[in-house]
Amino acid sequence: MTAAEFIVGNLDENGYLAASDEELAASFAGIDPVSAVNGAAEEYAAALELIKKAIELVQHLDPAGVGSRDLRECLLIQITAQQEELAQLYAKRSLMEPEPEVVEEEEDYAEIDANPHGSFRVEAEAKLEERRKAMEVAVQIADKHLGLLLKRDVKDLARAMQSTVEEAHTAIEFIRTLDPRPGRLYNREQTRLIEPDVVFVKRGNEWVVSMNEEDLPSLRLSRRYRQMLAADGTEREVKEYVKERFRSAMQLMRNIAQRKSTILRTCEVIVRRQQEFLDKGLEALRPMMIKEVAEEIGVHPSTVSRAVANKYAHTPQGVLELRFFFSEGSNGPEGADTPLVVLKKKVRKLIEDENPKKPLTDDHLAAMLQAQGIQLTRRTVAKYREEMNIPSTHQRRRRDA
Repeated sequence: MTAAEFIVGNLDENGYLAASDEELAASFAGIDPVSAVNGAAEEYAAALELIKKAIELVQHLDPAGVGSRDLRECLLIQITAQQEELAQLYAKRSLMEPEPEVVEEEEDYAEIDANPHGSFRVEAEAKLEERRKAMEVAVQIADKHLGLLLKRDVKDLARAMQSTVEEAHTAIEFIRTLDPRPGRLYNREQTRLIEPDVVFVKRGNEWVVSMNEEDLPSLRLSRRYRQMLAADGTEREVKEYVKERFRSAMQLMRNIAQRKSTILRTCEVIVRRQQEFLDKGLEALRPMMIKEVAEEIGVHPSTVSRAVANKYAHTPQGVLELRFFFSEGSNGPEGADTPLVVLKKKVRKLIEDENPKKPLTDDHLAAMLQAQGIQLTRRTVAKYREEMNIPSTHQRRRRDA
């Protein structure tokens, strides 16, 4: 049981086991790999055997698929578990079914055909058989043809497995019900509540910035220490120490006030430059560089960068990180810049609306964007697509669509 707990402790956030059996055995037994070869061979061998049994035990735990080495093994474990459940269902049905009766008269056949439950039973048997066949084909796909599965090439999959396109399609639909990251069920990140640091509010026709300081405590210097500095009876060493701490506190308060001032002035530039975005939404967002804002408020770009880090603003378009407003752009034919976040959204929208039988190439996407007045090369479009983890044209093509 201790070895199984050790294996569970070495699972990653997806439920996978990244370390090798040998590494796990050496770590579990507290043996250096060199020592395992030279001196503690028997102890290492015993630990290795124990680790292998523990891995097998963990792989039979819920959720199915934990303890896998890779996606292939993860899918195979889940399919095998469902195959075993289906086999048990068949076994129970065979035990519960009565012995078939020999029917001799034609009237008895008519009575059986008229039984309303007969058709339901036949349909249920057909569904079970279809599921059993789908699992068999799914095993072949997961074991040997994951590359074809990622390409969504149903015809090539069917040809490789010597099955029909319908059987391959059913198997793919079954695989889609499996969980490629079973560990996430028990490793969900806690929802992080964000309290905006600033609020963008429209008063009349003017946008203004207000700091959200409701939950921030006010910093003050203790009166007691001021009195100690002023008192004649305070020892010299104590006064020196208090003076040093007093100067540090004053510097901290000045730094906080300066950081607050930088945030406020930065946000004032943001609302002045992004009024259309605040009114209309993402399509009206304008490119804006940190360097430009820094020059406008008279500080170094690194000062602005530090000030806006992990800071959020409440806007009519939602709660947004201040860094969201700083984005490079692409020049159109008339110099109308488009921010990077908008460009990526446009590329994604074009791909989402494409014909799955004839997906758009990067050249097509670049041409369609140029027709909208956005000058992008094919290479740039490909870069944005890859950054958004969108597959290539060949991989997106659905031959069964």
